[in-house]
Amino acid sequence: MRLVAFEGADGPRVGVVTENGVVDVSVINPSAPRDIQTAINENRMGEFTAAAEQAGDQTLLNYDDLDFLLPVAAPGKILCLGLNYMEHVNEGIFEKQAFPTVFMRCVTSMVPHNRPVIRPQKSIQLDYEAELALVIGKRAKHLTEENALDCIAGYTCSNDGSVREYQRHTVQWSMGKNFDQTGPLGPDFVTPDELPSAAKGLKIECRLNGETVQSSNTDMMMFPVVETLIYLTEGITLEPGDVVLMGTPSGVGHARKPPLWMKHGDVVEVEIEGVGLLRNPIVDEAV
Repeated sequence: MRLVAFEGADGPRVGVVTENGVVDVSVINPSAPRDIQTAINENRMGEFTAAAEQAGDQTLLNYDDLDFLLPVAAPGKILCLGLNYMEHVNEGIFEKQAFPTVFMRCVTSMVPHNRPVIRPQKSIQLDYEAELALVIGKRAKHLTEENALDCIAGYTCSNDGSVREYQRHTVQWSMGKNFDQTGPLGPDFVTPDELPSAAKGLKIECRLNGETVQSSNTDMMMFPVVETLIYLTEGITLEPGDVVLMGTPSGVGHARKPPLWMKHGDVVEVEIEGVGLLRNPIVDEAV
């Protein structure tokens, strides 16, 4: 199943993406959840499937006309991996790590599909990072190889937008990773049955103004999905609606000569095979 969250005339709604258009679940079932996170928390995802099965062509919406929202409106935690593709490690100042490099983003740093990414007043060093994102579907601690994938409710696209100057002010990356409205997420929420197990073998790309600047495959992760979930839950309890960003391939702007920073008027796209296309314009922060 492929879902989107969008703004309707009366507030948030959920749509089921089909070959012919988007089913507005609330039109078919007004009592259905109005956001994906509630459906995950209350184990009501089946209501979306049922609505799609009942929908006729007259109830379908045009995907491109939607006012998209974040697929998970209020994640309790946004956990991120750095240095998870070897080629990306080699283009930076860091060495390969024996364990996953984990940091966190906050919700105010995230931005939905088609909404502007804000280049801050304080720095021109706004960089792109195409990433696969996991959405957690149930409470999980001390996961194993056998059950790690059971906690994933879905996958989506992300762009771990980074203000490199601030990221390098200290050994902690959080400041540079959490400027307001710099981290796109979405638009499609894709359930695991739509993809290969653990999202293996998927092409992942970033394009800036139509030019491909990153291109790799999720098979190139040093710490794949299962291994990452096992490591995280050794100490952190994952909860429904939490998001995990799985790291970016090589080709980021700061490693280029000269550096390639996103600027006002640019359009950045992240596309992951089978997951979707995430697109955002870049605008300067208002003075």
